[in-house]
Order: sequence, then C-alpha cells, then structure tokens
Amino acid sequence: MRAPYGSGPLAPAALAVRGAALLLALVALAHTLVHGIAEQGLALVFGLLVAAGELVRRGAAEEREPAPLAAAGALAYALLGDSAGRPTTHGALQVIAVVVVAQALAAVPRRACGRRTDADRAARRTLTVGFAAVCFQPLYASGQAERWFGDGPWFPLFPLTVLALTALCDAVLAALLVRSAARAEGPGALPPYGSVLVDEVRALTGTGVAIGATGVVTALGVAVAGPWAPAVLCGPLLLTQVSARRYTAVRTTCGQTMASLARATEIAGYTPPGHARRVAALAAAVGRELGLTGPRLTVLEHAALMHDIGQLSLLDPVADGATARLPAAEQRRIALLGGAVVRRTGAGPEVAAVVERQADPYREQPLAARIVRTVNAYDDLCGESVGGPLRALEQLRLGTGHDHQPQVVEALGRVLARGGLTQSGAG
Repeated sequence: MRAPYGSGPLAPAALAVRGAALLLALVALAHTLVHGIAEQGLALVFGLLVAAGELVRRGAAEEREPAPLAAAGALAYALLGDSAGRPTTHGALQVIAVVVVAQALAAVPRRACGRRTDADRAARRTLTVGFAAVCFQPLYASGQAERWFGDGPWFPLFPLTVLALTALCDAVLAALLVRSAARAEGPGALPPYGSVLVDEVRALTGTGVAIGATGVVTALGVAVAGPWAPAVLCGPLLLTQVSARRYTAVRTTCGQTMASLARATEIAGYTPPGHARRVAALAAAVGRELGLTGPRLTVLEHAALMHDIGQLSLLDPVADGATARLPAAEQRRIALLGGAVVRRTGAGPEVAAVVERQADPYREQPLAARIVRTVNAYDDLCGESVGGPLRALEQLRLGTGHDHQPQVVEALGRVLARGGLTQSGAG
C-alpha cells in the first residue's frame, strides 16, 4: 500500500526534494520577473490549465497522481516548441515559474476550504516539469533537436524521448518520497528502495501513460492550431480522471467490506481482538522485506486481513482462534470456506486463492500464503504467552522443517528487530 506523502516527520530525502524544488522555483521566478513573460497569452492558457487541474483534484492519498489534468498541462508547456507554426521563446525557466505560480494560486482556495496542501507532490511536480523543460527547450531553441530528428514525421520522437526520461525522473523522486514517508512510520515499515522504484515504474503504465500522451499531443496540437488546442485535447483525460475516481470508490468500498468481515470473527469471539489487523500489518512489512510491491503486496494485505473468515463456519470457536490444533481435514475445510467467502466480496481470485491454501504444506503454497501462515502463527504464539516475541520466533524457527519457510521466518525476525520486538498478540 502506498504510503501517503507529507505524513509524519520529514526524512532527509524529503527535505532534499523540497529544498531543491524551492531553490529551482526561486531561480525561475527571479529570472521571469527580471526578463518579463514571453508569449503572455500562452503562459496564461497553460497557467489556467494547471490551476484548473489542481482545483479539480481530490486528496486521494493512494493515487499516484491525483491531478492528472494539471500534470498533463505542465508537461505540455514544457514540451511546447511552436504555436500556430511560429517558434516560441518562453524558455525552461518561464515554464517552471508559470507552473509554480499556478500551483500556488490553486492552493489558496483549497486551503480556504480546509483542504491540506501536499508540499511533497508540489515539489515533485516542480522538479519533474523542470527536468522536462531543461531537456527540451534549449535543444529546440538552438535547432539541435531539428538536426537530430529532422522537421518531418520523425520529429515527435524528440518530445517522446524527453517524456520517457521525465517519467523515469518522476519515478525516482516518487520512490524517494514514498520511502521517506515509510521511514517516518517506523523502521519495520521501511521497504527496500529498489522495490519501491519498481513499483513506481509499474504505476507509470496506468494513468501515467495517459498523462504523458496528453501532454505530448497537446504540445503538438498547439504547434499547429495555436493556444485553443488544450481546451479540446485535454477533454479525454478529464473523462479518464472521472472513470478512475469511480474505480477508486469501488475499490474503497471493497476494502471496507473486507475490514468489516475481518472484524466479524473478533466480534463473534472466534479470534482475539485486533488479530486480523495485526496480522495484516505485520504481513505487509514482511512482504516488503521480501521484495513484494504493488498489486502483489495488496493481495497479501487483503488475504492476511481475511485469513480467518472461514472460522465462522465452526459451531464452537477454537481457543484463541488457533486452528493449527484442529485435524488437517478440518483446517482444509475452514480454508476452503474462507476462500469462498472472499470470492463473494469482490476482493479478487488472487486473494481468495491465498486464503484457500492456508492449510496446505508450505512448500506447496504461494509466497503470500507462506507469509500469512508464518505471521499468523507468530501472533497466535504471542497471544498464548509462550515467553514473549523471542520465544515465539524460536518456536517458528524450530518449525521451519515442516510448517514455515525459513526465508519468511528470517524476514519476520528482521522486521521485528528493526521495529523492536513487541508482544504482537497483546491487543
């Protein structure tokens, strides 16, 4: 699950990103004030586009880019070379200045309405747009881009190449900020930077492609048709944004349903209070330790939250919810019933498969099922007062020959050691 930007104390990486963005913004604003605004009409059109995109954004922390219209408009201005067939002269620093001012103006009504301003996202956009503008504007103005790509059908390869490099730059910055936010949550929540970067690059195949394509097409459209092109070309992205919001709302409802079902086992007395929540949080930390990111990590979290739902089929609760004491056939029946319930929640077949295979030998389980199995056993052992977390880990290590994968147990040990060995089953 993506860590929210701007939460908790700032890590050095987040401070560095904000500091670099602030310095770049001050330089761009000073340069623009001294030399004036070139092509004022174009600057106004793209400034309004970025500001409007920021105003219609929503504060969804789980979205990689909650303001795609603003991002596309900023990229289009950075990649703008001509307007209605005439070369532009605005330059890279004016691009940065216009984007910074547009973001600042859009933040005023948002703050007046009590909405939080996300400084990390604003800093990331400033640096990303600055990177695109610095790569594109000098090469275009000097004619070097035309000498490399020609002035025919191959020229669009130039902005597309800049766009690809900009996307990689944005992924690097986003991964730094996500990891900084995770560091603020505690050592046990810190994912490897490489895994986070892979997750961010994969996220580019979604809305990121639509944003980039809209930015390039808008810039090329203005080159032919003039300043009125953005009003037409950004319409499809706005419709995509609405569809994405509806999908996010459905996914949120599904998550709330799973959380309610997980609490049902606690309310009915089948599992200890907070057991599902603790197992889900610790399983996610172990999954990140083992390199799981993106959809695979989401599947693990949801399966860990729902792993005990099959116990509702029992006439009498098992003591402390520890089904490991039951016969293997009964464990298998409970797991299959749990998987059938999960399939009806809309959580997806991958989550149901993890729940269904909780009673399988660990060597036959997928990695997510092995993690849930081990973390669940750890929480059960802590709840049984076997002698504390260290003793619980020792018992898990003794069971690595048959019940638990050694790599998963050791990853659990590393996560607990970084976060401090605490009594997980304590409530």
